[in-house]
Amino acid sequence: MNEEKGALSYLRVNHGAVERIDGAVIGETRWTLFVNRRELVSFMCTPSKLHYLALGFMHSEGIIQSLDDVLQLRVYEDVNRSYWYQPALGLNGSLTMRTCEEAVGVIDARVKGEPTAKLGPRTLTSGCTGGVTFDDLSQQQPRLNSRFQIRLSKIFELMRLLNESASLYRHVRGVHTSGLGDQDALLVVAEDVGRHNTLDKIRGECLMRGIETRERVLVATGRISSEMLTKAAKMGVPVVVSRTSPTWLSVRLAEAWGIAVCGYTRARQTNIYSHPERVIFDVQADERRNGEVEEMTSDAE
Repeated sequence: MNEEKGALSYLRVNHGAVERIDGAVIGETRWTLFVNRRELVSFMCTPSKLHYLALGFMHSEGIIQSLDDVLQLRVYEDVNRSYWYQPALGLNGSLTMRTCEEAVGVIDARVKGEPTAKLGPRTLTSGCTGGVTFDDLSQQQPRLNSRFQIRLSKIFELMRLLNESASLYRHVRGVHTSGLGDQDALLVVAEDVGRHNTLDKIRGECLMRGIETRERVLVATGRISSEMLTKAAKMGVPVVVSRTSPTWLSVRLAEAWGIAVCGYTRARQTNIYSHPERVIFDVQADERRNGEVEEMTSDAE
Protein backbone atom coordinates (compact mmCIF):
# COMPACT_ATOMS: atom_id res chain seq x y z
CA MET A 1 0.00 0.00 0.00
CA ASN A 2 2.04 2.94 -1.29
CA GLU A 3 -0.33 5.63 -0.04
CA GLU A 4 0.01 8.00 2.90
CA LYS A 5 -3.10 6.50 4.49
CA GLY A 6 -5.13 3.34 3.98
CA ALA A 7 -8.88 2.83 4.24
CA LEU A 8 -9.87 0.44 7.01
CA SER A 9 -13.02 -0.74 8.75
CA TYR A 10 -12.67 -1.20 12.51
CA LEU A 11 -14.69 -1.42 15.72
CA ARG A 12 -14.81 1.49 18.16
CA VAL A 13 -15.71 0.65 21.74
CA ASN A 14 -16.80 3.59 23.89
CA HIS A 15 -18.23 3.04 27.38
CA GLY A 16 -19.58 -0.36 26.36
CA ALA A 17 -21.10 0.81 23.08
CA VAL A 18 -19.66 -0.86 19.97
CA GLU A 19 -19.69 0.94 16.62
CA ARG A 20 -18.24 -0.06 13.25
CA ILE A 21 -16.19 2.76 11.74
CA ASP A 22 -15.14 3.14 8.11
CA GLY A 23 -11.94 5.08 8.60
CA ALA A 24 -8.25 5.01 7.80
CA VAL A 25 -4.84 4.38 9.36
CA ILE A 26 -1.46 5.92 8.61
CA GLY A 27 0.60 4.35 5.83
CA GLU A 28 4.02 2.83 6.46
CA THR A 29 6.05 1.24 3.68
CA ARG A 30 9.65 0.33 2.93
CA TRP A 31 11.63 2.42 0.43
CA THR A 32 15.21 1.64 -0.54
CA LEU A 33 17.59 4.40 -1.58
CA PHE A 34 20.26 3.56 -4.13
CA VAL A 35 23.03 6.10 -4.68
CA ASN A 36 25.12 5.68 -7.83
CA ARG A 37 23.69 2.17 -8.22
CA ARG A 38 24.72 1.18 -4.69
CA GLU A 39 22.13 0.26 -2.05
CA LEU A 40 22.55 2.78 0.74
CA VAL A 41 19.60 2.70 3.15
CA SER A 42 16.01 1.55 3.51
CA PHE A 43 13.41 3.81 5.08
CA MET A 44 10.25 2.72 6.87
CA CYS A 45 8.15 5.79 6.25
CA THR A 46 4.89 7.34 5.14
CA PRO A 47 5.03 7.33 1.31
CA SER A 48 4.68 11.05 0.63
CA LYS A 49 7.31 13.63 -0.35
CA LEU A 50 9.75 10.78 -0.89
CA HIS A 51 12.04 12.83 -3.14
CA TYR A 52 12.37 15.37 -0.33
CA LEU A 53 13.07 12.55 2.14
CA ALA A 54 15.91 11.23 -0.05
CA LEU A 55 17.37 14.68 -0.70
CA GLY A 56 17.21 15.65 2.97
CA PHE A 57 18.79 12.41 4.10
CA MET A 58 21.64 12.67 1.58
CA HIS A 59 22.25 16.29 2.55
CA SER A 60 22.20 15.51 6.27
CA GLU A 61 24.64 12.60 5.79
CA GLY A 62 27.05 14.69 3.71
CA ILE A 63 26.49 12.66 0.53
CA ILE A 64 25.57 15.88 -1.27
CA GLN A 65 26.56 19.42 -0.36
CA SER A 66 23.98 21.17 -2.51
CA LEU A 67 21.29 20.49 -5.08
CA ASP A 68 23.94 20.95 -7.79
CA ASP A 69 25.45 17.61 -6.72
CA VAL A 70 22.28 15.75 -7.77
CA LEU A 71 22.41 14.57 -11.37
CA GLN A 72 19.22 12.54 -11.27
CA LEU A 73 16.64 11.35 -8.76
CA ARG A 74 13.88 8.87 -9.54
CA VAL A 75 11.19 7.54 -7.21
CA TYR A 76 9.33 4.50 -8.53
CA GLU A 77 5.97 5.27 -6.94
CA ASP A 78 3.99 2.46 -8.61
CA VAL A 79 4.07 0.40 -11.79
CA ASN A 80 2.59 3.27 -13.82
CA ARG A 81 4.06 6.36 -12.16
CA SER A 82 7.52 7.65 -11.28
CA TYR A 83 8.80 10.89 -9.88
CA TRP A 84 11.76 12.10 -11.94
CA TYR A 85 14.18 14.93 -11.17
CA GLN A 86 16.83 15.50 -13.81
CA PRO A 87 17.85 19.16 -14.11
CA ALA A 88 19.81 18.64 -17.33
CA LEU A 89 16.54 17.63 -19.03
CA GLY A 90 14.33 20.09 -17.15
CA LEU A 91 12.45 17.28 -15.39
CA ASN A 92 10.95 17.76 -11.95
CA GLY A 93 7.68 15.94 -11.27
CA SER A 94 5.70 12.72 -11.50
CA LEU A 95 5.49 11.07 -14.92
CA THR A 96 3.11 8.42 -16.18
CA MET A 97 5.40 5.64 -17.30
CA ARG A 98 5.41 1.86 -17.12
CA THR A 99 8.04 0.18 -14.98
CA CYS A 100 8.61 -3.30 -13.62
CA GLU A 101 6.83 -4.28 -10.42
CA GLU A 102 10.13 -5.06 -8.68
CA ALA A 103 11.21 -1.43 -9.05
CA VAL A 104 8.30 -0.08 -6.99
CA GLY A 105 9.67 1.07 -3.64
CA VAL A 106 13.05 2.11 -5.04
CA ILE A 107 14.54 5.60 -4.91
CA ASP A 108 17.39 5.87 -7.41
CA ALA A 109 19.82 8.79 -6.99
CA ARG A 110 22.77 9.65 -9.19
CA VAL A 111 25.15 12.18 -7.66
CA LYS A 112 28.53 13.66 -8.45
CA GLY A 113 31.53 11.68 -7.24
CA GLU A 114 31.48 8.52 -5.14
CA PRO A 115 30.52 9.76 -1.67
CA THR A 116 29.07 6.45 -0.43
CA ALA A 117 32.26 4.40 -0.29
CA LYS A 118 32.37 4.23 3.51
CA LEU A 119 28.64 3.73 3.99
CA GLY A 120 26.96 0.32 4.08
CA PRO A 121 23.30 -0.63 3.59
CA ARG A 122 21.08 -0.19 6.63
CA THR A 123 17.41 0.11 7.52
CA LEU A 124 15.94 3.11 9.33
CA THR A 125 12.77 2.11 11.14
CA SER A 126 9.99 4.62 11.68
CA GLY A 127 10.91 4.76 15.37
CA CYS A 128 14.65 4.68 14.79
CA THR A 129 16.91 5.22 17.78
CA GLY A 130 20.41 4.20 18.74
CA GLY A 131 22.72 3.49 21.66
CA VAL A 132 24.89 6.60 21.47
CA THR A 133 26.51 8.65 24.22
CA PHE A 134 27.13 12.33 24.73
CA ASP A 135 30.83 11.85 24.01
CA ASP A 136 30.00 10.10 20.73
CA LEU A 137 28.07 13.09 19.44
CA SER A 138 29.13 16.26 21.24
CA GLN A 139 32.15 16.89 19.01
CA GLN A 140 30.36 16.13 15.73
CA GLN A 141 28.80 19.58 15.37
CA PRO A 142 30.35 23.00 15.99
CA ARG A 143 28.58 25.35 18.35
CA LEU A 144 26.14 27.54 16.43
CA ASN A 145 27.49 31.03 15.80
CA SER A 146 24.13 32.72 16.11
CA ARG A 147 22.52 35.53 18.09
CA PHE A 148 19.03 34.42 17.07
CA GLN A 149 16.22 35.17 19.50
CA ILE A 150 12.47 34.68 19.29
CA ARG A 151 9.57 36.01 21.32
CA LEU A 152 7.75 33.51 23.49
CA SER A 153 4.46 34.59 21.93
CA LYS A 154 5.84 33.64 18.50
CA ILE A 155 6.78 30.17 19.78
CA PHE A 156 3.19 29.62 20.89
CA GLU A 157 1.92 30.94 17.56
CA LEU A 158 4.17 28.60 15.54
CA MET A 159 2.95 25.62 17.57
CA ARG A 160 -0.64 26.67 16.91
CA LEU A 161 0.10 26.92 13.17
CA LEU A 162 1.72 23.48 13.24
CA ASN A 163 -1.35 21.94 14.83
CA GLU A 164 -3.53 23.56 12.18
CA SER A 165 -1.26 22.24 9.41
CA ALA A 166 -1.43 18.61 10.58
CA SER A 167 -4.08 17.54 8.07
CA LEU A 168 -2.98 13.90 7.89
CA TYR A 169 -2.92 13.65 11.69
CA ARG A 170 -6.50 14.86 11.91
CA HIS A 171 -7.59 12.08 9.54
CA VAL A 172 -5.69 9.07 10.91
CA ARG A 173 -3.70 10.06 14.04
CA GLY A 174 -0.53 8.07 14.68
CA VAL A 175 1.61 10.48 12.65
CA HIS A 176 4.29 13.04 13.47
CA THR A 177 4.27 16.58 12.16
CA SER A 178 7.23 18.97 12.02
CA GLY A 179 7.61 22.45 10.59
CA LEU A 180 10.37 24.95 9.91
CA GLY A 181 9.45 28.56 10.52
CA ASP A 182 10.73 32.07 10.82
CA GLN A 183 9.56 34.73 13.25
CA ASP A 184 6.16 35.01 11.59
CA ALA A 185 5.11 31.83 9.79
CA LEU A 186 5.80 28.20 9.00
CA LEU A 187 7.74 27.87 5.76
CA VAL A 188 7.70 24.08 5.32
CA VAL A 189 5.62 21.35 7.00
CA ALA A 190 6.06 17.57 6.76
CA GLU A 191 4.12 14.61 8.18
CA ASP A 192 5.37 11.06 8.55
CA VAL A 193 5.00 7.97 10.72
CA GLY A 194 8.66 8.53 11.73
CA ARG A 195 9.55 11.78 13.45
CA HIS A 196 13.11 11.82 12.07
CA ASN A 197 11.70 11.33 8.55
CA THR A 198 9.81 14.62 8.90
CA LEU A 199 13.08 16.49 9.39
CA ASP A 200 14.69 14.89 6.34
CA LYS A 201 11.60 15.78 4.30
CA ILE A 202 11.81 19.37 5.52
CA ARG A 203 15.50 19.62 4.71
CA GLY A 204 14.99 18.10 1.27
CA GLU A 205 12.14 20.46 0.42
CA CYS A 206 14.15 23.45 1.59
CA LEU A 207 17.08 22.29 -0.54
CA MET A 208 14.96 22.00 -3.69
CA ARG A 209 13.00 25.21 -3.10
CA GLY A 210 16.04 27.26 -2.07
CA ILE A 211 14.76 27.96 1.45
CA GLU A 212 17.44 28.78 4.01
CA THR A 213 17.33 26.53 7.10
CA ARG A 214 19.72 28.52 9.27
CA GLU A 215 18.38 31.04 11.79
CA ARG A 216 14.99 29.32 11.82
CA VAL A 217 12.75 27.64 14.39
CA LEU A 218 12.00 23.93 14.22
CA VAL A 219 8.60 22.98 15.65
CA ALA A 220 7.62 19.33 16.16
CA THR A 221 4.90 17.21 17.71
CA GLY A 222 7.20 14.32 18.61
CA ARG A 223 9.86 13.66 21.20
CA ILE A 224 13.17 15.48 20.62
CA SER A 225 15.72 12.66 20.65
CA SER A 226 19.47 13.01 20.11
CA GLU A 227 18.92 12.10 16.45
CA MET A 228 16.32 14.85 16.02
CA LEU A 229 18.60 17.38 17.74
CA THR A 230 21.54 16.36 15.56
CA LYS A 231 19.51 16.88 12.38
CA ALA A 232 18.41 20.29 13.66
CA ALA A 233 22.02 21.25 14.40
CA LYS A 234 23.09 20.23 10.89
CA MET A 235 20.43 22.57 9.52
CA GLY A 236 21.78 25.42 11.65
CA VAL A 237 18.53 25.74 13.65
CA PRO A 238 19.06 27.62 16.96
CA VAL A 239 15.60 26.95 18.49
CA VAL A 240 13.82 23.57 18.65
CA VAL A 241 10.28 23.39 20.01
CA SER A 242 8.27 20.24 20.76
CA ARG A 243 4.76 19.47 21.92
CA THR A 244 6.29 16.68 24.02
CA SER A 245 9.58 15.95 25.76
CA PRO A 246 13.27 16.14 24.91
CA THR A 247 15.60 13.39 26.09
CA TRP A 248 18.40 13.94 28.58
CA LEU A 249 21.00 13.42 25.84
CA SER A 250 19.35 15.87 23.45
CA VAL A 251 19.35 18.56 26.16
CA ARG A 252 23.06 17.94 26.84
CA LEU A 253 23.80 18.23 23.13
CA ALA A 254 21.68 21.37 22.86
CA GLU A 255 23.69 22.98 25.65
CA ALA A 256 26.94 22.12 23.86
CA TRP A 257 25.76 23.30 20.45
CA GLY A 258 24.01 26.52 21.50
CA ILE A 259 20.46 25.41 20.78
CA ALA A 260 17.41 26.39 22.82
CA VAL A 261 15.10 23.42 23.42
CA CYS A 262 11.48 24.00 24.47
CA GLY A 263 9.33 21.01 25.42
CA TYR A 264 5.69 20.42 26.36
CA THR A 265 4.76 23.50 24.33
CA ARG A 266 0.98 23.84 24.22
CA ALA A 267 -1.23 26.95 24.34
CA ARG A 268 0.56 29.33 26.78
CA GLN A 269 2.82 26.73 28.42
CA THR A 270 6.32 25.49 27.70
CA ASN A 271 9.41 24.18 29.47
CA ILE A 272 12.72 25.73 28.37
CA TYR A 273 15.49 23.17 28.90
CA SER A 274 18.51 24.91 27.39
CA HIS A 275 19.73 28.38 26.35
CA PRO A 276 16.77 30.42 27.65
CA GLU A 277 18.59 33.58 26.49
CA ARG A 278 17.28 32.82 22.99
CA VAL A 279 13.70 33.37 24.20
CA ILE A 280 12.29 36.86 24.77
CA PHE A 281 9.64 36.66 27.50
CA ASP A 282 6.83 38.84 26.20
CA VAL A 283 3.89 36.77 27.54
CA GLN A 284 2.32 37.75 30.86
CA ALA A 285 2.06 35.06 33.53
CA ASP A 286 -1.31 33.42 34.08
CA GLU A 287 -2.37 34.62 37.51
CA ARG A 288 -4.43 31.49 38.11
CA ARG A 289 -1.19 29.50 38.14
CA ASN A 290 0.96 32.19 39.72
CA GLY A 291 3.20 32.26 36.70
CA GLU A 292 4.22 28.64 37.03
CA VAL A 293 4.53 26.36 34.01
CA GLU A 294 2.37 23.29 34.46
CA GLU A 295 4.11 19.98 33.77
CA MET A 296 2.18 18.13 31.06
CA THR A 297 1.94 14.41 30.57
CA SER A 298 3.79 13.19 27.48
CA ASP A 299 1.78 11.28 24.91
CA ALA A 300 5.03 9.42 24.00
CA GLU A 301 5.03 10.66 20.42
